[in-house]
Amino acid sequence: MKINEVEQLVGITKKNIRFYEDQGLIRPERNKSNGYREYSDEDVRLLLKIKLLRRLAVPIEEIRKLLEGRLSLSDCIERHQIYLNHEKHNIELMGEMCQYLSDHESGLADLKAEEYLEELNEMEKGGIRFMNISKVDVNKKKRGAKNAAIFMIVLILLWDLFFVVVSRYDPIPLPVMLIMTVPATLVIIGIVLALRERMKEIDGGEADEASKY
Repeated sequence: MKINEVEQLVGITKKNIRFYEDQGLIRPERNKSNGYREYSDEDVRLLLKIKLLRRLAVPIEEIRKLLEGRLSLSDCIERHQIYLNHEKHNIELMGEMCQYLSDHESGLADLKAEEYLEELNEMEKGGIRFMNISKVDVNKKKRGAKNAAIFMIVLILLWDLFFVVVSRYDPIPLPVMLIMTVPATLVIIGIVLALRERMKEIDGGEADEASKY
């Protein structure tokens, strides 16, 4: 079946389906005659399982371990429960801090931020996690990495194009042409591979979360 049908059956967007493919969680077959993806009933069932686990906030890396047989469902859920209980405890403490501020602070002008931040730092040393204001939006990170890669690739292609144009008016010996263009091509390949790894690192924000419990 086509991706539009899968989208309707599973109730997740085509973008999500493509993301799970990029992550290697599903591997639909390709139609040999036209190269299009052909999703099977098994793919649909697998996507429904992934959807359930993601709705429960199970990290992508944990789901990957499940699919690869490196982790059992019971172990996965048990670990996730530990994580959720830890997060619940963190939220309760943040709620208590907010309540204390509400009860004891009259306004922003008199708020003793330094004292409270010091208290939060001490709590974090004990394993409590509060909001990290330095965390940058994932999409912004991806956009920056892609823009930088595209910029470098365009520069290199312009370099190659320059030599092609020049050679039309003043032929350049083939060995020299290869020396000037082949390394540039290899650099482009390196940039693409580096970008791919960078995308994995950025998406690995979920994997980082999984590694904390």
